[in-house]
Amino acid sequence: MTQGYTEGAEEGTGAGASPYENSYWTSYEETYGQPYGQSHEGAYGQSYGESHEGAYAQSYGNGHIPQAPQAPLATQAVPQQRWNETQPLREAPEELVSEAASHGPAAEAPSDTKTKPSPSRPGRDRYLDLLRSIALVRVVVYHIFGWAWLTVLFPSMGVMFALAGALMARSLSRPAWGVIRGRIRRLLPPLWAFSAVVLAMMFVGGWNPSQDDGGLGWLGLVNYIIPIGAPPYPWQIGSKSGVLEQTWAVQAAGPLWYLRAYLWFVIASPLLLWAFRRVPWATLLAPLALTAVVGTGIVKIPGETGNAVTDFAVYGSCWILGMAHQEGVLKKIPRYAVVSVAALLMTFGLWWASGHLGPDGWDLNDIPLAQAAWSLGFVAILLQYSPSWQELPGRLARWDKLITLSNNRAVTIYLWHNLLIMATVPLLDILYQLPFMDDRLSNALTTTYTLWMFVLVWPLIGLMIVSVGWVEDLAAKRGPRLWPDGAKKGGSRGRSRSGSRGRARAR
Repeated sequence: MTQGYTEGAEEGTGAGASPYENSYWTSYEETYGQPYGQSHEGAYGQSYGESHEGAYAQSYGNGHIPQAPQAPLATQAVPQQRWNETQPLREAPEELVSEAASHGPAAEAPSDTKTKPSPSRPGRDRYLDLLRSIALVRVVVYHIFGWAWLTVLFPSMGVMFALAGALMARSLSRPAWGVIRGRIRRLLPPLWAFSAVVLAMMFVGGWNPSQDDGGLGWLGLVNYIIPIGAPPYPWQIGSKSGVLEQTWAVQAAGPLWYLRAYLWFVIASPLLLWAFRRVPWATLLAPLALTAVVGTGIVKIPGETGNAVTDFAVYGSCWILGMAHQEGVLKKIPRYAVVSVAALLMTFGLWWASGHLGPDGWDLNDIPLAQAAWSLGFVAILLQYSPSWQELPGRLARWDKLITLSNNRAVTIYLWHNLLIMATVPLLDILYQLPFMDDRLSNALTTTYTLWMFVLVWPLIGLMIVSVGWVEDLAAKRGPRLWPDGAKKGGSRGRSRSGSRGRARAR
């Protein structure tokens, strides 16, 4: 299903994290990294995660600045450390990039002493940024049109979890507790902003949690603060004549499954990375084997516990594959071998899906084992061919700002997109009341209704980015920014370049 994680600094969420500069999801890792509803692309559809998550994840290099060769003591000069002025640090916040770019040039060695040029510090991996952005767009499209084949065309949640896993593995070169704490810190404030709005709407609509779960419904509200389990919500709220349809709460809460899965992956990452370094193949394939047990009905775990275990199993191999990519393991395996094994996994996934089609046909969100196998093979090929762009090539460069923006706000996009899709309905319904809307125009609007939902949701997402997206900056301990698309003040390019209306689970 809700990656990105999205994250800029090392501790981004996605989500991916996910859910990037924040991901999450920097997911939707970690946005995050990817979200509980009905379909399981991520409890909601995807996030963030895609995110959410949501998001969100990028690997960054360690620059090495050589010293000038030794010269006679009388003439020896020690060059100053100089940051690359044409490319930002891959995970450094913009403030640090600006500060680094302001450093003066290195002291020059005497003319009789040759000085090696300082190598460039690598910038953000724009290929991974591109994948996260595609995953988020696919999630939104899936939740509007409900096309089952999109889960085969591009398994967004698997991609978002893999990107978040890669960034998490890189970050674990530092003490594990500090990394986990940083990821959680980036994840929770955007969730709190979302929860405050959604819970207020549900309470105003008349929902009383004490009437659920034998009077213990209030205890479940803790999952709107820390997503360790399934948050409660009314399956129907309001009236049929209300502004939003009665299932809006189910749709709004859907992406939260991704944040739950992302959080548990983050907590388990030190153990997963330790196990992978010792028994890589067993660790990589263990979640797939677990999916074959709990995702096929051999062992049934009831309730949300079962959903949580299934989510962890389905996307666990993708998370660990992201770690393998970061560790450089995939590059040590011949490309033909990776592609051959991936093709076999994907073929098995489609074969299994063909015999276990759900209510929506080829929707892999309803077929856990097919989703796990297809996503793992798909992500393996994407990572094996990873070109590690520091700048978007060719015609892709025109999308640079939007890709930067979506990665910096992956958690926000993933968390809010389902509710915003619902909000397009009453806005479009106003058009039917316009005086010039005759029968012909009304029929045309009805025929193209979902298309107009797709058109309208993006301005609403943009409005939400401006309204609450800055919370991701505060969570990352950065100054708040309204529209972080990488463009510097004055119009120059910034970071990357120098010169269904009704799916209950978002996946």
